[in-house]
Amino acid sequence: MTPSAVTSFYPVLCTERIGESVAFYRTFFGFETTYTSDWYVSLRRPEPPHYELALVAAGHETVPETYRRPAQGLLLNFEVADVDAEYARLVTRAGLRTELPLRSEEFGQRHFIVAAPDGVLIDVITPIAPTEAYADAYEEASGR
Repeated sequence: MTPSAVTSFYPVLCTERIGESVAFYRTFFGFETTYTSDWYVSLRRPEPPHYELALVAAGHETVPETYRRPAQGLLLNFEVADVDAEYARLVTRAGLRTELPLRSEEFGQRHFIVAAPDGVLIDVITPIAPTEAYADAYEEASGR
């Protein structure tokens, strides 16, 4: 059975702090608002490929009742060209608190993690060459 063609894909985060979260993604990650209501906000990056992100009130009736709670245990990865520059911008100058300090990982990432107001973790990453121990774990299609 072949799945239908996917025409769009984006995460929708359940939150109890929509206003603060929207401000966070707009201020620190350059998203623009494309739709706003009191219970749902859709965001989009202005440049192609126009990455999207949405926020929904965790207690809203469109969320199945047994799932009406804020997102937990979620990381959003933002790959950037220069993670050191983003660290300087977000942590040094803007004062965001790191949940994981800037560091290089043997598996092929230089990154740091901050938390959004709703508790979602934001992992800011620049891919780097993995060590020999991890190099064989990458598939050819990954582009590394």
